Amino acid sequence: MALRATSGQHNRTVARQRRRPTWEQYGRDIGVRLQRAREQRGLSQERTAHLAGIAAYTYQKLEKGESRPGTPLNPRLSTLVALCEVLGLSLSELLPEPTPAGSVKG
Repeated sequence: MALRATSGQHNRTVARQRRRPTWEQYGRDIGVRLQRAREQRGLSQERTAHLAGIAAYTYQKLEKGESRPGTPLNPRLSTLVALCEVLGLSLSELLPEPTPAGSVKG
């Protein structure tokens, strides 16, 4: 029985790992969370960017889940913190779970 339980635990761990998002999916999810929080506060993309101290174009890319066209979102921590302050979010509210496996490529 103990062997069977261990095998079941292993299978659940493997299944959980398979469900981990890609960096592209993770970035898009963060973008959706940014957009929802911004809209709830009645802010434009331009105003949000200005209050966070970043360019409007940069913020627009973040909402799309990209850093540059075709590359997954990979903002600086200071940018994420500034956006969280503007949007009234904590980092844990902004960052989805589970996190992607592996390192960012690009």
